[in-house]
Amino acid sequence: MPSVCLLLLLFLAVGGALGSRPFRAFVVTDTKLTHLAVHRVTGEVFVGAVNRVFKLAPNLTELRAHVTGPIEDNARCYPPPSMRVCAHRLAPVDNINKLLLIDYAARRLVACGSIWQGICQFLRVDDLFKLGEPHHRKEHYLSGAQEPDSMAGVIVEQGQGPSKLFVGTAVDGKSEYFPTLSSRKLISDEDSVDMFSLVYQDEFVSSQIKIPSDTLSLYPAFDIYYIYGFVSASFVYFLTLQLDTQQTLLDTAGEKFFTSKIVRMCAGDSEFYSYVEFPIGCSWRGVEYRLVQSAHLAKPGLLLAQALGVPADEDILFTIFSQGQKNRASPPRQTILCLFTLSNINAHIRRRIQSCYRGEGTLALPWLLNKELPCINTPMQINGNFCGLVLNQPLGGLHVIEGLPLLADSTDGMASVAAYTYRRHSVVFIGTRSGSLKKVRVDGSQDAHLYETV
Repeated sequence: MPSVCLLLLLFLAVGGALGSRPFRAFVVTDTKLTHLAVHRVTGEVFVGAVNRVFKLAPNLTELRAHVTGPIEDNARCYPPPSMRVCAHRLAPVDNINKLLLIDYAARRLVACGSIWQGICQFLRVDDLFKLGEPHHRKEHYLSGAQEPDSMAGVIVEQGQGPSKLFVGTAVDGKSEYFPTLSSRKLISDEDSVDMFSLVYQDEFVSSQIKIPSDTLSLYPAFDIYYIYGFVSASFVYFLTLQLDTQQTLLDTAGEKFFTSKIVRMCAGDSEFYSYVEFPIGCSWRGVEYRLVQSAHLAKPGLLLAQALGVPADEDILFTIFSQGQKNRASPPRQTILCLFTLSNINAHIRRRIQSCYRGEGTLALPWLLNKELPCINTPMQINGNFCGLVLNQPLGGLHVIEGLPLLADSTDGMASVAAYTYRRHSVVFIGTRSGSLKKVRVDGSQDAHLYETV
């Protein structure tokens, strides 16, 4: 959605004023923008695109451009043609940027694309010089899925040790090749044989989750689309959109239903024993909004923090949902802006874990387990930092975590969101599918004011 990316770039030039002022803009006409990352120290802006990565100054002046494609490829070639002669005809293929992250510890970008089964380039932050492009081992191929909005990742720094990349991705039915979620090593040497290897792997357990072949046999269209990833305190979170297997199975007309999930793991959990997922959504005037479109982690302004009854350093999540549970690829224009506090999300997860460790119910994760496994009664103290054991995992939530509805729209199709604090106010910027930018002041769950649309 190039217009959405451009609008999110525009918000950076607002410069802290609530009133209207001229925008600076970065505009390209020969490619589509897909992702951006803003350097937390310099304010420089990095933009992923089809066949390109750009570096911009804080005022959105273009400083550098790095070409990533087109590349000779064929999606049916595995391993990619760079490693083995492929029986399928090769042709120039666009390289769609699917992930763009700043690795601060190594002063480099991680830019992952769609060609050669989803390989990544490491680009020097200063000038976008290509430091490396690992493509020799299966661990280097993250996913050949083409959708630009199907992958999300976060980098977790580990003091003296190598950083870790948590990455979630759609796999386009190829679960034998690609895990849908994994934790990988980010080695300082871009040519290291261990680059992107799993953080932990033995005969039985590893730092990855794969979509079971049984699930794909029952639901050939099943996939998990990772919309947003972030770190809060000692946890890694992902917002996902996936087929709701239970509702789809029950529908006599054969329609596909989708559900949004929030996934949480401990950042230091190498075995993924702490994996928990919960359905997530929002309701307004009796109507459910369950198709997550975008999200942004922020701190509340003073007025919003007071209204919510949370500390000023509490993490909050602004999220856009589309109405209903159908039409993932072309979601309804009826959309809503919602607010979650991380403390509330974590409270739901903690209560669910405590309940399971009391032996109540089942693990409730049908897409991953393909059967109902009972929770095992294991008396122990479960606090907010619990990171799981070999039993009672992976764990699914039993109800939808509901956000606080702030602003509904039925015409423009809200599609992207960003936020910052101006004085005592939380200010939210929303990009729409119709090409407009909405500015919303949020000072409470009942006090969200749309003050300008441009």
